[in-house]
Amino acid sequence: MSTKPVVIEVTRGPVVESRHEGIAAVVKADGTVVASWGDIDAAILPRSATKPIQAIPFIESGAVESYNLGNEHIALSCASHNGEARHVDTVRGWLARLGLGENDLECGAHASRLTWRVEELARAKEPATNASNNCSGKHTGFLATAVQKGEHTLGYIAYDHPVQRRVRQALGDLAGLDGDALPYGIDGCGIPTLAMPLKSLARAMATMGTPSRLSSRRVDAIQRIRIAMNAEPFMLAGTDRFCTRLNGFGRAIQAKSGAEGVYCCILPAEGLGVAVKMWDGATRASEVAIAAILAHLGVLPKAESEPMVHPAIKNVVGLLVGEMRPARSWLG
Repeated sequence: MSTKPVVIEVTRGPVVESRHEGIAAVVKADGTVVASWGDIDAAILPRSATKPIQAIPFIESGAVESYNLGNEHIALSCASHNGEARHVDTVRGWLARLGLGENDLECGAHASRLTWRVEELARAKEPATNASNNCSGKHTGFLATAVQKGEHTLGYIAYDHPVQRRVRQALGDLAGLDGDALPYGIDGCGIPTLAMPLKSLARAMATMGTPSRLSSRRVDAIQRIRIAMNAEPFMLAGTDRFCTRLNGFGRAIQAKSGAEGVYCCILPAEGLGVAVKMWDGATRASEVAIAAILAHLGVLPKAESEPMVHPAIKNVVGLLVGEMRPARSWLG
Protein backbone atom coordinates (compact mmCIF):
# COMPACT_ATOMS: atom_id res chain seq x y z
CA MET A 1 0.00 0.00 0.00
CA SER A 2 1.13 3.51 -0.78
CA THR A 3 0.05 6.96 0.32
CA LYS A 4 1.49 8.32 -2.92
CA PRO A 5 -1.25 9.26 -5.38
CA VAL A 6 -1.76 7.92 -8.86
CA VAL A 7 0.04 10.29 -11.23
CA ILE A 8 -0.38 10.27 -15.01
CA GLU A 9 1.88 12.51 -17.08
CA VAL A 10 1.26 13.99 -20.52
CA THR A 11 4.37 14.91 -22.46
CA ARG A 12 5.10 17.11 -25.45
CA GLY A 13 8.55 16.43 -26.76
CA PRO A 14 10.84 16.02 -23.73
CA VAL A 15 8.62 18.20 -21.51
CA VAL A 16 5.91 17.05 -19.08
CA GLU A 17 3.08 19.36 -20.09
CA SER A 18 0.31 18.11 -17.78
CA ARG A 19 -0.19 15.89 -14.75
CA HIS A 20 -3.32 14.15 -13.54
CA GLU A 21 -3.54 12.94 -9.93
CA GLY A 22 -5.89 10.42 -8.41
CA ILE A 23 -6.42 7.43 -6.15
CA ALA A 24 -6.67 3.70 -6.81
CA ALA A 25 -7.34 0.48 -4.93
CA VAL A 26 -6.99 -3.23 -5.60
CA VAL A 27 -9.21 -5.16 -3.19
CA LYS A 28 -10.42 -8.71 -2.49
CA ALA A 29 -14.08 -9.62 -2.02
CA ASP A 30 -13.60 -9.90 1.76
CA GLY A 31 -12.39 -6.28 1.85
CA THR A 32 -8.66 -7.02 2.07
CA VAL A 33 -6.71 -4.25 0.38
CA VAL A 34 -4.02 -5.77 -1.84
CA ALA A 35 -2.61 -2.51 -3.19
CA SER A 36 -3.55 1.14 -2.95
CA TRP A 37 -2.39 4.60 -3.92
CA GLY A 38 -3.65 7.76 -2.26
CA ASP A 39 -6.56 8.15 0.14
CA ILE A 40 -8.78 5.19 -0.74
CA ASP A 41 -11.11 6.00 2.18
CA ALA A 42 -12.16 9.15 0.32
CA ALA A 43 -15.78 9.08 -0.81
CA ILE A 44 -16.33 9.24 -4.54
CA LEU A 45 -19.31 9.11 -6.90
CA PRO A 46 -18.82 6.02 -9.08
CA ARG A 47 -21.18 7.28 -11.79
CA SER A 48 -21.51 4.80 -14.67
CA ALA A 49 -18.80 2.47 -13.37
CA THR A 50 -21.46 0.67 -11.32
CA LYS A 51 -23.73 -0.10 -14.28
CA PRO A 52 -22.90 -3.84 -14.23
CA ILE A 53 -24.09 -3.88 -10.60
CA GLN A 54 -27.16 -1.80 -11.43
CA ALA A 55 -28.07 -4.48 -14.00
CA ILE A 56 -28.26 -7.25 -11.39
CA PRO A 57 -31.93 -6.66 -10.41
CA PHE A 58 -32.86 -6.66 -14.12
CA ILE A 59 -31.38 -10.15 -14.56
CA GLU A 60 -32.86 -11.37 -11.27
CA SER A 61 -36.35 -10.18 -12.28
CA GLY A 62 -36.70 -12.82 -14.99
CA ALA A 63 -37.19 -10.21 -17.72
CA VAL A 64 -34.44 -11.75 -19.87
CA GLU A 65 -36.43 -14.96 -20.18
CA SER A 66 -39.83 -13.28 -20.44
CA TYR A 67 -38.83 -11.08 -23.35
CA ASN A 68 -36.38 -13.44 -25.05
CA LEU A 69 -33.39 -11.16 -24.53
CA GLY A 70 -29.77 -12.05 -25.26
CA ASN A 71 -26.20 -11.09 -24.39
CA GLU A 72 -26.48 -7.95 -26.50
CA HIS A 73 -29.32 -6.68 -24.30
CA ILE A 74 -27.56 -7.61 -21.06
CA ALA A 75 -24.36 -5.87 -22.21
CA LEU A 76 -26.38 -2.86 -23.30
CA SER A 77 -27.96 -2.66 -19.83
CA CYS A 78 -24.40 -2.10 -18.53
CA ALA A 79 -23.38 0.31 -21.28
CA SER A 80 -22.24 3.88 -21.73
CA HIS A 81 -22.56 3.61 -25.48
CA ASN A 82 -21.76 5.83 -28.45
CA GLY A 83 -25.32 5.99 -29.75
CA GLU A 84 -24.30 4.15 -32.90
CA ALA A 85 -26.96 2.57 -35.10
CA ARG A 86 -26.72 -0.88 -33.50
CA HIS A 87 -27.02 0.58 -30.00
CA VAL A 88 -30.04 2.71 -30.85
CA ASP A 89 -31.80 0.08 -32.95
CA THR A 90 -31.35 -2.54 -30.21
CA VAL A 91 -32.82 -0.20 -27.59
CA ARG A 92 -35.81 0.56 -29.83
CA GLY A 93 -36.43 -3.11 -30.54
CA TRP A 94 -36.15 -3.95 -26.85
CA LEU A 95 -38.62 -1.23 -25.88
CA ALA A 96 -41.05 -2.57 -28.48
CA ARG A 97 -40.89 -6.02 -26.85
CA LEU A 98 -41.88 -4.35 -23.58
CA GLY A 99 -44.79 -2.55 -25.21
CA LEU A 100 -43.06 0.78 -24.60
CA GLY A 101 -41.46 3.56 -26.66
CA GLU A 102 -38.63 6.05 -26.46
CA ASN A 103 -40.77 8.55 -24.58
CA ASP A 104 -40.87 6.09 -21.68
CA LEU A 105 -37.11 6.51 -21.26
CA GLU A 106 -36.45 9.19 -18.63
CA CYS A 107 -32.75 9.63 -19.44
CA GLY A 108 -33.21 12.49 -21.91
CA ALA A 109 -31.62 12.85 -25.34
CA HIS A 110 -28.11 13.82 -26.32
CA ALA A 111 -25.90 13.54 -29.38
CA SER A 112 -23.32 10.81 -29.93
CA ARG A 113 -19.75 11.46 -28.80
CA LEU A 114 -18.65 10.39 -32.31
CA THR A 115 -18.37 13.27 -34.76
CA TRP A 116 -19.06 11.02 -37.74
CA ARG A 117 -22.23 9.70 -36.13
CA VAL A 118 -23.48 13.23 -35.44
CA GLU A 119 -22.77 14.16 -39.07
CA GLU A 120 -24.47 10.97 -40.29
CA LEU A 121 -27.66 11.80 -38.40
CA ALA A 122 -27.52 15.44 -39.50
CA ARG A 123 -27.36 14.39 -43.16
CA ALA A 124 -30.34 12.11 -42.59
CA LYS A 125 -32.11 14.93 -40.71
CA GLU A 126 -32.62 12.62 -37.74
CA PRO A 127 -32.44 14.32 -34.33
CA ALA A 128 -30.92 12.67 -31.29
CA THR A 129 -33.58 10.89 -29.25
CA ASN A 130 -33.78 9.31 -25.81
CA ALA A 131 -32.59 6.03 -27.36
CA SER A 132 -29.41 7.85 -28.46
CA ASN A 133 -28.50 8.66 -24.85
CA ASN A 134 -25.43 6.73 -23.77
CA CYS A 135 -27.41 5.39 -20.79
CA SER A 136 -30.48 4.28 -22.78
CA GLY A 137 -29.63 0.58 -22.41
CA LYS A 138 -29.41 0.83 -18.63
CA HIS A 139 -32.72 2.70 -18.55
CA THR A 140 -34.38 0.10 -20.77
CA GLY A 141 -33.16 -2.51 -18.30
CA PHE A 142 -34.80 -0.52 -15.50
CA LEU A 143 -38.05 -0.34 -17.48
CA ALA A 144 -37.91 -4.08 -18.24
CA THR A 145 -37.59 -4.78 -14.50
CA ALA A 146 -40.55 -2.56 -13.66
CA VAL A 147 -42.73 -4.11 -16.38
CA GLN A 148 -41.73 -7.63 -15.32
CA LYS A 149 -42.72 -6.89 -11.73
CA GLY A 150 -45.92 -5.04 -12.60
CA GLU A 151 -44.67 -1.71 -11.23
CA HIS A 152 -45.37 1.79 -12.52
CA THR A 153 -42.83 2.76 -15.16
CA LEU A 154 -43.38 6.50 -14.72
CA GLY A 155 -40.79 7.89 -12.33
CA TYR A 156 -38.60 4.78 -12.33
CA ILE A 157 -35.54 7.03 -11.90
CA ALA A 158 -36.72 8.40 -8.54
CA TYR A 159 -34.76 7.53 -5.41
CA ASP A 160 -37.77 5.85 -3.74
CA HIS A 161 -39.00 3.90 -6.78
CA PRO A 162 -38.73 0.12 -6.27
CA VAL A 163 -36.34 -0.10 -9.24
CA GLN A 164 -33.84 2.20 -7.53
CA ARG A 165 -34.35 0.63 -4.11
CA ARG A 166 -33.29 -2.72 -5.58
CA VAL A 167 -30.25 -1.12 -7.21
CA ARG A 168 -29.21 0.37 -3.84
CA GLN A 169 -29.60 -2.97 -2.13
CA ALA A 170 -27.49 -4.76 -4.75
CA LEU A 171 -24.71 -2.18 -4.60
CA GLY A 172 -24.64 -2.18 -0.82
CA ASP A 173 -24.67 -5.98 -0.76
CA LEU A 174 -21.60 -6.22 -2.99
CA ALA A 175 -19.69 -3.34 -1.37
CA GLY A 176 -20.34 -4.42 2.22
CA LEU A 177 -22.27 -1.24 2.98
CA ASP A 178 -25.80 -0.13 3.83
CA GLY A 179 -26.94 1.26 0.49
CA ASP A 180 -29.77 3.25 2.07
CA ALA A 181 -27.28 5.08 4.33
CA LEU A 182 -25.06 6.31 1.49
CA PRO A 183 -25.15 9.96 0.44
CA TYR A 184 -26.08 10.49 -3.17
CA GLY A 185 -26.29 12.93 -6.04
CA ILE A 186 -28.20 12.83 -9.31
CA ASP A 187 -26.35 11.34 -12.26
CA GLY A 188 -26.32 12.83 -15.76
CA CYS A 189 -29.13 10.47 -16.82
CA GLY A 190 -31.31 11.34 -13.83
CA ILE A 191 -30.89 8.36 -11.49
CA PRO A 192 -29.33 8.55 -8.00
CA THR A 193 -25.57 7.96 -7.91
CA LEU A 194 -24.40 6.73 -4.51
CA ALA A 195 -21.18 7.98 -2.91
CA MET A 196 -18.85 5.51 -1.21
CA PRO A 197 -15.19 5.08 -0.27
CA LEU A 198 -13.09 4.09 -3.26
CA LYS A 199 -11.97 0.92 -1.48
CA SER A 200 -15.62 -0.13 -1.11
CA LEU A 201 -16.18 0.37 -4.83
CA ALA A 202 -13.18 -1.87 -5.54
CA ARG A 203 -14.58 -4.44 -3.10
CA ALA A 204 -17.90 -4.42 -4.97
CA MET A 205 -16.04 -5.18 -8.18
CA ALA A 206 -14.12 -8.00 -6.49
CA THR A 207 -17.41 -9.48 -5.31
CA MET A 208 -18.66 -9.37 -8.91
CA GLY A 209 -15.67 -11.58 -9.75
CA THR A 210 -15.96 -13.94 -6.77
CA PRO A 211 -19.60 -13.78 -5.63
CA SER A 212 -19.69 -17.09 -3.75
CA ARG A 213 -20.89 -15.52 -0.47
CA LEU A 214 -24.05 -14.27 -2.23
CA SER A 215 -27.28 -16.13 -2.93
CA SER A 216 -27.28 -18.60 -5.81
CA ARG A 217 -29.77 -16.38 -7.65
CA ARG A 218 -27.44 -13.40 -7.41
CA VAL A 219 -24.40 -15.48 -8.36
CA ASP A 220 -26.21 -16.61 -11.50
CA ALA A 221 -27.16 -13.03 -12.40
CA ILE A 222 -23.60 -11.79 -11.93
CA GLN A 223 -22.15 -14.59 -14.03
CA ARG A 224 -24.57 -13.81 -16.85
CA ILE A 225 -23.58 -10.14 -16.74
CA ARG A 226 -19.86 -10.93 -16.87
CA ILE A 227 -20.36 -13.33 -19.78
CA ALA A 228 -22.37 -10.73 -21.71
CA MET A 229 -19.78 -7.99 -21.15
CA ASN A 230 -17.11 -10.15 -22.77
CA ALA A 231 -19.40 -11.60 -25.45
CA GLU A 232 -20.70 -8.21 -26.63
CA PRO A 233 -18.00 -5.62 -25.87
CA PHE A 234 -19.20 -3.33 -28.68
CA MET A 235 -22.56 -2.94 -26.97
CA LEU A 236 -20.84 -1.69 -23.80
CA ALA A 237 -19.31 1.32 -25.54
CA GLY A 238 -18.68 1.18 -29.29
CA THR A 239 -16.23 2.12 -32.00
CA ASP A 240 -12.75 3.17 -30.84
CA ARG A 241 -13.68 2.97 -27.15
CA PHE A 242 -11.27 1.85 -24.45
CA CYS A 243 -14.03 -0.05 -22.63
CA THR A 244 -14.83 -2.09 -25.73
CA ARG A 245 -11.15 -2.92 -26.11
CA LEU A 246 -10.66 -4.08 -22.52
CA ASN A 247 -13.77 -6.24 -22.47
CA GLY A 248 -12.74 -7.77 -25.77
CA PHE A 249 -9.79 -9.57 -24.14
CA GLY A 250 -12.04 -12.39 -22.93
CA ARG A 251 -13.20 -13.52 -19.52
CA ALA A 252 -10.05 -12.42 -17.67
CA ILE A 253 -11.26 -8.81 -17.47
CA GLN A 254 -14.61 -7.07 -17.20
CA ALA A 255 -14.19 -3.32 -17.29
CA LYS A 256 -16.47 -0.31 -16.95
CA SER A 257 -15.78 3.39 -17.08
CA GLY A 258 -17.55 6.12 -15.15
CA ALA A 259 -17.80 9.84 -15.73
CA GLU A 260 -15.40 12.27 -14.06
CA GLY A 261 -12.34 10.06 -14.15
CA VAL A 262 -13.65 6.79 -12.67
CA TYR A 263 -12.67 3.36 -13.95
CA CYS A 264 -13.32 -0.09 -12.51
CA CYS A 265 -12.31 -3.65 -13.39
CA ILE A 266 -13.44 -7.09 -12.31
CA LEU A 267 -10.67 -9.72 -12.31
CA PRO A 268 -12.38 -13.08 -11.63
CA ALA A 269 -9.33 -15.34 -11.90
CA GLU A 270 -7.39 -13.22 -9.41
CA GLY A 271 -10.38 -12.63 -7.14
CA LEU A 272 -9.71 -8.90 -7.29
CA GLY A 273 -11.55 -5.68 -7.98
CA VAL A 274 -9.83 -2.50 -9.13
CA ALA A 275 -11.12 1.06 -8.85
CA VAL A 276 -9.53 4.32 -10.00
CA LYS A 277 -10.62 7.93 -9.53
CA MET A 278 -8.78 10.86 -11.12
CA TRP A 279 -9.52 14.00 -9.17
CA ASP A 280 -9.64 16.30 -12.18
CA GLY A 281 -12.22 14.05 -13.84
CA ALA A 282 -10.03 13.25 -16.86
CA THR A 283 -11.15 10.12 -18.70
CA ARG A 284 -7.90 9.96 -20.64
CA ALA A 285 -5.97 9.69 -17.37
CA SER A 286 -8.28 7.09 -15.81
CA GLU A 287 -7.81 4.88 -18.87
CA VAL A 288 -4.02 5.01 -18.67
CA ALA A 289 -4.14 4.49 -14.90
CA ILE A 290 -6.35 1.38 -15.10
CA ALA A 291 -4.20 -0.02 -17.93
CA ALA A 292 -1.05 0.56 -15.88
CA ILE A 293 -2.52 -1.23 -12.87
CA LEU A 294 -3.69 -4.16 -14.99
CA ALA A 295 -0.22 -4.42 -16.54
CA HIS A 296 1.30 -4.19 -13.03
CA LEU A 297 -0.93 -7.09 -11.95
CA GLY A 298 0.04 -9.09 -15.03
CA VAL A 299 -3.49 -9.47 -16.41
CA LEU A 300 -3.14 -7.36 -19.57
CA PRO A 301 -1.87 -9.25 -22.62
CA LYS A 302 1.76 -8.13 -23.07
CA ALA A 303 1.26 -7.30 -26.73
CA GLU A 304 -1.55 -4.93 -25.78
CA SER A 305 -0.18 -3.27 -22.66
CA GLU A 306 2.41 -0.89 -24.10
CA PRO A 307 0.11 1.22 -26.33
CA MET A 308 -2.51 1.31 -23.58
CA VAL A 309 -0.11 2.33 -20.82
CA HIS A 310 1.82 4.73 -23.06
CA PRO A 311 -0.70 6.02 -25.62
CA ALA A 312 0.72 8.32 -28.27
CA ILE A 313 -0.12 12.01 -28.46
CA LYS A 314 -0.44 13.18 -32.07
CA ASN A 315 -1.15 16.57 -33.54
CA VAL A 316 -3.83 17.37 -36.13
CA VAL A 317 -1.70 16.16 -39.06
CA GLY A 318 -0.89 12.88 -37.33
CA LEU A 319 2.66 13.72 -36.22
CA LEU A 320 3.78 12.02 -32.99
CA VAL A 321 4.42 14.83 -30.50
CA GLY A 322 4.34 13.13 -27.10
CA GLU A 323 2.76 10.42 -24.96
CA MET A 324 0.78 9.73 -21.81
CA ARG A 325 2.44 7.59 -19.15
CA PRO A 326 2.42 6.64 -15.47
CA ALA A 327 4.81 8.88 -13.55
CA ARG A 328 7.87 7.18 -12.09
CA SER A 329 6.89 8.63 -8.74
CA TRP A 330 3.79 6.42 -8.87
CA LEU A 331 4.57 2.96 -10.25
CA GLY A 332 8.29 3.47 -10.80
